Amino acid sequence: QVQLVESGGGLVQPGGSLRLSCAASGSIGPRYNMGWYRQALGKQRELVATVTFGGNTNYGPFVKGRFTISRDTVKNTVYLQMNSLKPEDTAVYYCNFYSIIHNYWGQGTQVTVSS
Repeated sequence: QVQLVESGGGLVQPGGSLRLSCAASGSIGPRYNMGWYRQALGKQRELVATVTFGGNTNYGPFVKGRFTISRDTVKNTVYLQMNSLKPEDTAVYYCNFYSIIHNYWGQGTQVTVSS
């Protein structure tokens, strides 16, 4: 059974930075895509960033160069570096590992951007 464990969320002032991490426990195999999604209170879950097993990245339109997704395939870990954070980035952030067979989600980590 694969579990995803997220860390790195918290409270940060506008303009600040946070780095989220998501590590998979157990064997997930080689061909997994990884991603981050977020869900603000009262809103639908939306894509933040994804990275394919081939290394291609994709970002939500609101990112505008502020976030960077990266991965460590040896550690089965995906990261999200978030800079220039805004109050509207406040949400629960979820990591996602998916393949053609499986789709795993983390439990979510709260990110709050407030002065």
